[in-house]
Amino acid sequence: MVRYKKIAVILCLVSLSIAEDIKPSYEQTSIKIINSLKSDSVGYNRLSYLCDMFGPRLSGSKNLEKAIDWIIKEMKLDGLSNVKGERVKVPTWIRGEESLQILVPYIKDLKILGIGGSVGTPKAGISGEVLVLNSFDELEEVKYKARGKIVLFNVPFTTYGETVKYRYDAPNKAAKYGAKATLIRSIGSWSMNTPHTGTMGEYTYHKKIPHAAITSEDAMMISRISKRGQKVVLKLNMDGKFVEDRWSRNIIAELKGSTYPEEIIVVGGHIDSWDVGQGAHDDAGGCVAAWRAVTLIKELGLKPRRTIRIVLWTNEENGGKGNENYKNEHLSELNNHILAIESDGGVFAPQGFGFTGSEKARDYILDIASLLDPIGAGTITNWGRAADVAPLNDNGVPVMSLNVDNSKYFWYHHTNADTFDKIDFREFNNCIAAMAIMSYVVSDMEKKLPR
Repeated sequence: MVRYKKIAVILCLVSLSIAEDIKPSYEQTSIKIINSLKSDSVGYNRLSYLCDMFGPRLSGSKNLEKAIDWIIKEMKLDGLSNVKGERVKVPTWIRGEESLQILVPYIKDLKILGIGGSVGTPKAGISGEVLVLNSFDELEEVKYKARGKIVLFNVPFTTYGETVKYRYDAPNKAAKYGAKATLIRSIGSWSMNTPHTGTMGEYTYHKKIPHAAITSEDAMMISRISKRGQKVVLKLNMDGKFVEDRWSRNIIAELKGSTYPEEIIVVGGHIDSWDVGQGAHDDAGGCVAAWRAVTLIKELGLKPRRTIRIVLWTNEENGGKGNENYKNEHLSELNNHILAIESDGGVFAPQGFGFTGSEKARDYILDIASLLDPIGAGTITNWGRAADVAPLNDNGVPVMSLNVDNSKYFWYHHTNADTFDKIDFREFNNCIAAMAIMSYVVSDMEKKLPR
């Protein structure tokens, strides 16, 4: 037994020594990257331009395709290699006009955002009494009351993963019991009368009913009126509809590796957004941070051994066709994908990365992460499977997701408030630094990150 313990200790020490020799080799370079970003405004100005000149970028929209054209043009001017747009067929949902009005107990216009994928109302709209519920369980208890009603799920935000099920599933749950439409309290942790959109699940019940989000303030008000025993009657108008799928593109650009160019580290975000606000934190910021991370590496004269590939996926918000297409287009080279890093949680102060991969790979990642301690981004957590890198991870590629201080993320998420003015210069540049250092070291270190 003692002998086996000694062997285990020796193996552990060998593993640590393999990882620990990384930090001294890259400490000066990482400091150089961090310091260069203290005053660098290239990424910040590009993000401002992208948000202000192209606006929201829903899949299938002209805004998105014009933004893609501009990015490809700029990437070529940056001197990146293999810059291109890879065509992807994407679903196209159009919001159209929409409105919501209280008729009883008094006349008042309410703010509304239809949920992406919802059907519209008849041209004359839908009027009906509101049934306020606090959960799907409560719907099951009072299902006999739902027929002919507009059902409002007034569910407070807990976590996104928990609360978002009401955005996904409410129409199918309520239509089964005869509801004529569903409304949800917006999926967000704070509100200044800002409704949140997002995608819904597919219709599975044979009757498709309209589905929309209202503000937290209005949901709570309607709930209070209802609890007093007073009737609330609403009129809902929505034009939302799907049209025929349209062509979009994933954006690809590379900084070629000097020694092992066939080995690839992916870094990116999703270039589409919802059709409100500017999609600044979700996810123009992640895209521009990844882009600037790579151009900065190039400008500093660093020549990584392996290729760093920028991938800006399309159609993350309402279909995931971009990540599916990237996986299929590059299936033959996935064995040479060393790591894929995604930023899709906003570009607030970075705290580190989530990582999904082998324990051997984690040893290396933990050591590299210590280089990020000066900007407070040295923590590695256990989950790196963001939406666009998950298909790569399904094929064995280790993946990472940038973790940030997300205490305000769901204030703006999928709303008209997700605009460039919410971007903090220093926090954004620290996100660039975190992605630049992590991608550069993995691409340049002598040993290949193990699977």
